[in-house]
Amino acid sequence: MRNLKNVHHSVVPFSDLPLTATVWDAATDALICACGPSPTNATIQLKRLEGPAPGKVPAIDSNKNQVRDIVAWDAPCPLPDLACDKILDLHYFSDTQTACLVLEGGDVIIVREQPLPGENQIEILGSVDVGISAAGWSPDEELLAICTRSNTLLFMSREFESITEATLTPEDVNVSAHVSVGWGKRETQFQGKRAKALRDPTVPEKIDQGTLSPYDNGRITITWRGDGAYLAISTIESNQRRLIRVYSREGMLDNVSEPVDGLEGALSWRPAGNLMATIQRFEDHAKVVFFERNGLRHGEFPLRVDSEDLKTWARDITVRWNIDSTVLAVCFTDRVQLWTMGNYHYYLKQELLTSSSEDRSEAVSVTWHTEKALSLSIFYGVAGQRLEYIFDVAKGSTSPPNDFGAVAVIDGKTLKLTPLRLANTPPPMALHEAPLSNVAVDAAISCSGSRIAVLHRNQISLFEWKLDVKPIPAPTEQKRLELPVAENAQARQIAFLGDRTVIVLVSEEGSSTIFSFNFDSGELLGCDEISGPGISRLFPREDHSTICYESYDNSVSESVSLSEDNLDLITLQFQEFAVFPVHCPWVEVVNYNGESIAFGLSRNGSLYANSKLLAKGCTSFLVSPAHVIFTTTQHLLKFIHMGVAEELEVPSDDPERDERCRSIERGARLVTVMPTSLSLALQMPRGNLETIFPRALVLAGIRRSIAKKKYKSAFLACRNQRVDMNILHDHAPQQFMENIDLFINQIKRPEHIDLFLSQLREEDVSQMMYKETIRTSKLDIGSAPGASLNSIGAVPQSSSPTSKVNRICDAFLDALQGRESTHIQNIISAHVCKSPPDLDAGLLVVGGLRVSKPELAEKAVEHICFLADVNRLYDNALGLYDLELALLVAQQSQKDPREYLPFLQKHQEMSDLRRKFSIDNHLGRHTKALLHLRELKAFDEFTAYTVKYELYKDALSLCRYDEKDLSQIMRLYADFLSNNSKFKEAGITYEYLSDYTSASEAYQRAHLWRESLSCAMAVPFSESQLRTLADLLAEDLAESKDYYAAATIYLDHLSDIETASRTFCRGYHFAEATRVLGLHRRQDLVESVIDVGLAEGLASTTELLSDCKGQIAAQVPRIRELRVKKTEDPLAFFEGADPSGADIPDNVSLAPSDTSTARSSLFTRYTNRTGTVDTSATRKTSKNRRREERKRARGKKGSVYEEEYLVNSVGRLIERVSSVRDEVQRLVEGLLRRGMRERALAVEQLMSDVVTACETCIPEVFELGITGTFSSTTGAWGGAANSGDGRDQQQQQAHQKNDDPANPDAAYRPTGADGVFWESLEERKAKKDPPVIKSFERLSLLGA
Repeated sequence: MRNLKNVHHSVVPFSDLPLTATVWDAATDALICACGPSPTNATIQLKRLEGPAPGKVPAIDSNKNQVRDIVAWDAPCPLPDLACDKILDLHYFSDTQTACLVLEGGDVIIVREQPLPGENQIEILGSVDVGISAAGWSPDEELLAICTRSNTLLFMSREFESITEATLTPEDVNVSAHVSVGWGKRETQFQGKRAKALRDPTVPEKIDQGTLSPYDNGRITITWRGDGAYLAISTIESNQRRLIRVYSREGMLDNVSEPVDGLEGALSWRPAGNLMATIQRFEDHAKVVFFERNGLRHGEFPLRVDSEDLKTWARDITVRWNIDSTVLAVCFTDRVQLWTMGNYHYYLKQELLTSSSEDRSEAVSVTWHTEKALSLSIFYGVAGQRLEYIFDVAKGSTSPPNDFGAVAVIDGKTLKLTPLRLANTPPPMALHEAPLSNVAVDAAISCSGSRIAVLHRNQISLFEWKLDVKPIPAPTEQKRLELPVAENAQARQIAFLGDRTVIVLVSEEGSSTIFSFNFDSGELLGCDEISGPGISRLFPREDHSTICYESYDNSVSESVSLSEDNLDLITLQFQEFAVFPVHCPWVEVVNYNGESIAFGLSRNGSLYANSKLLAKGCTSFLVSPAHVIFTTTQHLLKFIHMGVAEELEVPSDDPERDERCRSIERGARLVTVMPTSLSLALQMPRGNLETIFPRALVLAGIRRSIAKKKYKSAFLACRNQRVDMNILHDHAPQQFMENIDLFINQIKRPEHIDLFLSQLREEDVSQMMYKETIRTSKLDIGSAPGASLNSIGAVPQSSSPTSKVNRICDAFLDALQGRESTHIQNIISAHVCKSPPDLDAGLLVVGGLRVSKPELAEKAVEHICFLADVNRLYDNALGLYDLELALLVAQQSQKDPREYLPFLQKHQEMSDLRRKFSIDNHLGRHTKALLHLRELKAFDEFTAYTVKYELYKDALSLCRYDEKDLSQIMRLYADFLSNNSKFKEAGITYEYLSDYTSASEAYQRAHLWRESLSCAMAVPFSESQLRTLADLLAEDLAESKDYYAAATIYLDHLSDIETASRTFCRGYHFAEATRVLGLHRRQDLVESVIDVGLAEGLASTTELLSDCKGQIAAQVPRIRELRVKKTEDPLAFFEGADPSGADIPDNVSLAPSDTSTARSSLFTRYTNRTGTVDTSATRKTSKNRRREERKRARGKKGSVYEEEYLVNSVGRLIERVSSVRDEVQRLVEGLLRRGMRERALAVEQLMSDVVTACETCIPEVFELGITGTFSSTTGAWGGAANSGDGRDQQQQQAHQKNDDPANPDAAYRPTGADGVFWESLEERKAKKDPPVIKSFERLSLLGA
């Protein structure tokens, strides 16, 4: 689909000697030209045609001032049979600035452009006495192949030392035993039953003998493969046939060609290496035929010449491939044709005419640039041309509504036209082929796509093409316009300004001229000569309202106004508005908010917006009013939302998350974009087309349709492109809810409305799946009717706490009122699609239709059974107590009629309340069934049903006004609570029923001693029973360490003063024990009770505090040691260290073998790094998980869980110390009151030391001074307090990203035994509040 567009053309005249050879200096982009010798002058002149230096502007004039003489010398021919010597090969070594000439007379000459001291500028390195017939350097410039006139092939190194030689003998024909099955030939095609019976199809009808062409000039040609591994040489063997020999780099004969009649000496090996091109001539036509390296034919294409042409300008033909194998130059005596291939069809893209060929017997010579694939030079006689082309698509407008995807493909005298939006015809075919009078140079399509202009060498063909008629007619030629230019002028490019003006760029004698023609009248409107460095590209702006051009100085100019002097003439006035940093052969200009933005793509793949670099590695690009679209070398298709040049945002390489990025096939290039159909066309490297619907285009079109309230087009786009239909509401919720009626009227079809309702879900897809990627503030649509396409996402959002799905369904139900005859299924769908589904409402609609519109009932019940589970619908229909409706639903199910018919018949015979009870009981709706039993006044059945299904609360509610029934239910409920160990509630219930005995027993079992004793006295119990109960309660309380309550029972209810005092002392309530003894005048028990209690409390407290102090002293240093090891060597800490001490990368898993007992690297296993872990090492079974959990609970020394275990242990110790603070305080006071000062001082000092140790270790153990987060890379907590390097924040953000449930790439969470360690790390990472240690206040009496 791409044409060759000329972006540079200059003519180089040489008036003194004929130009005989040229070669490119790739380092300076200059041409080394050799002139002479001739029969009248044996002088050879070597000249340099200067090219543009890096960053300079190439001139477009005659180049006389750019030609610099290098050297000239006389070169008389040493062979008497030659009229003059001839340059067979000219090669230039850019690294040494040396030219190598191989002459037919046998000389090999070196010319040093800048010789060093002691070196000659011209040096003859050697001569072949018999003469040379062909020569060629290898692509790597390391080997020179020379074919002598004695049929010898010589291989020489760059130092011109002979490496090997081979002799061309007639026996070489026998090297290859060719076997050709004739694929694609007529003789192997099916020709019918009779033809098959008459002949053997395996025998070809005609076998070539290799007959020489009568026009063969005996030329010998050498050509190298692109990688330099092989070369091919075409010679005439024994004056009988043309033979192509293939030699390896070492000089070994590899293969020879099969015999082909009419083969000529032209030969060029495609640099890609798969084919060799040569010429086959017949009496009335000629072909370019291809050979493989094995010598077999492989394809061909005809040259479009006839018998007369073969006798004139096509009498000598040569071929030459360009450096990247995309263009084949076929050279004739007066012209050069450039052919390209796509989908195995060869297109004639350009025909470059020179002067008349009557005085020339040899073809025009072509030299391709060795680095720039589409730069070439052609030379003929005393003149030459330098040309540069680019591949470009001649396409129509990309702005709706004229985005028909019209593409024009040049193929010689045929213009292939296809509107890809209307007829996606695959190349090389086309929807229409317009015949042309001459070979086309360039083509352009107007803004509307209905007019086409084709540029020829000296004229313009204008066509009309009606795209608004079906079927689309073929384009019709309207007129031909002659260009008013000189014969040596070069018409290069053509473009449309609007729909009526045709603009032509012509280069002539050092200037660039722009001609303007009226399409309708064909009159010349203007002729504007552009001063300055010259024009590289001429093109219209994206909306075709202005014409633009790019100069060789990288500037882009735009026509700013049209001044009409009269009705027939206009003058184009241009103004420069942008300059690219480098030259960009591909340029597009877009008008955004009144400002023109130039987008350019350089040859090295850099995409620019004015002077801003947008992306590198770009391979093609397009612009539309809303997007900049480009492909990359990473095989991605990207979209940039149109905006101000400085604010354009390029999406990242994330096709899975960003709608603006999409993966495409390798090597695909953009052809055109069609926003109206939400599609764009790509051409694959082979040449075939693919039309895709990128998500960015689709969503942009949907949003645009929603903004314009065109809900039908938005719905159809969602339906066709599988876009979640929630976007129809979520993109503009308030607007959608206000236009439900409009939505229904536009969609119309109930099936489509059902499709929308069935896909509703609570998620806001405009914020999640299809989040808007345009960085613009959301404005009200109604306030900006003329907003640009980028503001289509500016919609007001509505937030409501209610369910989105239910809100939409209710709105549809309101809008569909009165449309039951046409939208009954939508009404049912709106009920069923609610969250949760309102099946009862939907069934009621069906039930109502059964009475009012029986003809719709069956259809409605079929629809609701399609939407929901029929078994669930059957249950809901039963729940409505409508047996006929249940029967309708059952008939739509797979239920056995022998099951549901008797069931329904049985219920039909029941009374109303009994039927309702039976149905609710069948459906498991026990609460409603209990209600029906209450209404039936069947109390015994009511109580039994209550007990069976534990419906006590419902039964109490139903019987709350019937005291008698309420008491019975309360009794059943109290027994139920007691049996289920809910003793407190049972006791209260029994007490409510005045059953104090049962209440006292329930309270006793609930350890509520006050309530139990009060109920026992209310029975009343006997004295002995009360003492027994009190004794049991006191013992239970003492066992549960509620010493104060136990002592109270001993004192108040058992009058046991001594036991009460001892119990107070056990709870460290020494002051209360002393008070009780004093109150009851039992001072004699002070020493035996109080002092003994103090001694016991002192012993136990001292032991506890000593253990705590020792634990802190042991565990805190161990925690410190473990953390140092983890920071210094995390790999060894996680048991992944190599026993040999080898230096192992820290991102490689060290998983053991199946027989190893060592654990694999936990460092890599739990940080989601690359590396394989053996299945047996992952331990994902539940058994291994339980084993790992036991290891974690034990916290064995040396294990990965030791630190966690120690930290938790210290935390528990601190909580224990805080819990005994009050007890120690009371113990110290009690000891001091009894005169035991030293003991009080000792225990107080010990407690103070333990509290101080706890306060000191809390910041270190619980890392209160570290603000960093847990690093999944090092397995440690990192970052000091107030760290300013920002790494901690990045790590925290990374963890938040991985923990996001909406993130599809959330971090991997292992299971099994691995999951135990992962959970350990996660808990350590989570921030926890450290334990709080209560302060301990020492008594001043003890000298604190």
